[in-house]
Amino acid sequence: MEGLVIGIDLCDTYTKVNCLEEEKTWTVPTVICKKKQSDEWFVGKEAYGLVLTGTGIIVDKLLSLVMKNGTATIEGVKYEAVDLLGKFLEKVLELPKQEYGTEKIVQTAVALYRVEGKLMDALLYCADYLKISRQRFHVIGHTESFVYYVMSQRKDVWATQVGLFDLSEEGLTYHELKAQRSIRKMVVQADRQEMEESFNLDILDNSAGCRMADKILCSTGEKLLQKKLFSAVFLTGKGFSNLDWAENFMKFLCAKRRVYGEPDIFAKGAAYHGADFEREKTAYPFACICEGRLKSTVFMEVRQKDKEVQMVVASAGDCWYEAKTSVELLTDGQDFVDFFITSLDTRKKRMVRIPLEGFPERPARTTRISVTIGFLDENTMAVVIKDKGFGELFPATDTVVRQEVMI
Repeated sequence: MEGLVIGIDLCDTYTKVNCLEEEKTWTVPTVICKKKQSDEWFVGKEAYGLVLTGTGIIVDKLLSLVMKNGTATIEGVKYEAVDLLGKFLEKVLELPKQEYGTEKIVQTAVALYRVEGKLMDALLYCADYLKISRQRFHVIGHTESFVYYVMSQRKDVWATQVGLFDLSEEGLTYHELKAQRSIRKMVVQADRQEMEESFNLDILDNSAGCRMADKILCSTGEKLLQKKLFSAVFLTGKGFSNLDWAENFMKFLCAKRRVYGEPDIFAKGAAYHGADFEREKTAYPFACICEGRLKSTVFMEVRQKDKEVQMVVASAGDCWYEAKTSVELLTDGQDFVDFFITSLDTRKKRMVRIPLEGFPERPARTTRISVTIGFLDENTMAVVIKDKGFGELFPATDTVVRQEVMI
């Protein structure tokens, strides 16, 4: 493979950059610093060094700033949050470029703690700023990144269920994965839970806090893992960088289970995902059902050449952000459009009918409509239906129906 494949685990407090080919990962705080009275920008240790010497101005929590549509004023100049994020990513990508003496990055994949539309919009804007083709820039969530990491390991690692405890500044998060065969293809389902029984990592600074944290993890682990068969359990996050404080939790985990510590699991999973776009045939021939992916298939029943067929407009496993479809159809006397929704784990289908309210009355097969669907998140489909008329006989009107559908 010519050029580098980069996986980035992008969080509000830290960022990890993984170079797949060399199995090397850089960890830097998610902050950017402008050197005073210059146009130079710095990240990581250099950024903090400038602040300590009083020669730099730092901006942190870049993702939170983006979500708030925030700005930062530095030396009288106001910078949009998304522009600061672009500058940060530009500096971060220089780390592998400088290390391996190449400017060529063939694929970049970013893993986010949580998949949110506003952040994805911002990152695609950053890709344009960095002059990275959108075909070579991908955004997924931590859960999906976990899936790609696990499914890149030996089969015995994911033979049954796989668990992941992530203990970071954001709190305690648990992910669980299971691969299973369906009628047509393998399905990998993964879920994420933000645990209410969590704690601030600062309590690990004293022995009493360590005992409390160990007790909380033991209680949480027993609720999540007991009565289930696991082929592997992974630990990641700053809280697990030292396990001396979690003696009882580790004893519980390691009883009849294989336990792995992988601090860079999300950055590596993102890199595995990016690398797959360089292959002629995917290394992951399964439907991935997780946060950021659709859990149901949506189709319409239409007639083509006097034959009823199912026209799929979105499939289970598709990335909701990228799942967009637009078709033109002729109505055959009906004043409605039907969508059918079915999930992978059931053969039952649910129908959603959208009335064509306000559409002009015309003879059968003389109303052409455009049907456009997209998704606001993995559970909400947005449908727009427009009247396109039928040539000069029945000119198009401005009639539009918009509706959101829970899938």
